Amino acid sequence: MMTRAMAAGMALAMTFTGAALANPTTTDPTKVPAGTYVLDKRHASLSVKIAHMGGFSHFTMRFDGLDGQFTYDPANWQTTKVTFNVDPKSIDTGNAPFDKQITGYFETDKYPTLTFVSTGLQGGTDGKGQLTGDLTFHGVTKPVTLDVTFNGEGPGISPLGARLGFSGIAHLKRTDFNLDGVILKRFTSEDLDVIFEVEFEKK
Repeated sequence: MMTRAMAAGMALAMTFTGAALANPTTTDPTKVPAGTYVLDKRHASLSVKIAHMGGFSHFTMRFDGLDGQFTYDPANWQTTKVTFNVDPKSIDTGNAPFDKQITGYFETDKYPTLTFVSTGLQGGTDGKGQLTGDLTFHGVTKPVTLDVTFNGEGPGISPLGARLGFSGIAHLKRTDFNLDGVILKRFTSEDLDVIFEVEFEKK
């Protein structure tokens, strides 16, 4: 008969084994399973940092309305096409009136979606790379470059699943997207950083 101590030991072992199985297993893009991957919205964040009034602080906001996907072929991983959509109305500063003020600058009724469509991917087996693409925001489309770290592929929660994780940053100028005017010039810098932490699951 199994004692309570034995049962507890087995449960603990299964917990640690499960945690190990869930970890990323490779950062080599050629070893990632082929297929279509969709954004895990529960484990995705997109933040923007911009200097306030010449640098008193680097104020941080985040967008909560995110969606994206790509189809992956490990034999031709450099040709991967990523599409990513952001709802500009989903800006979150922790202050609702300020959120409304910012979405006013974005003119969200006129431009309801922010989109990124990749045009190229470069990197190596160390997980470091660059993703280039066209960013459409506030009615303007501009080429941008994202510095990306591929955090790895692994089964995630399901032993039969496939999960990919990425971290990265892009450096943009708000004036490139017609975000200008007396108020913005006075209170914000022209340069801003877009920081993302995202995970994708295989369909």
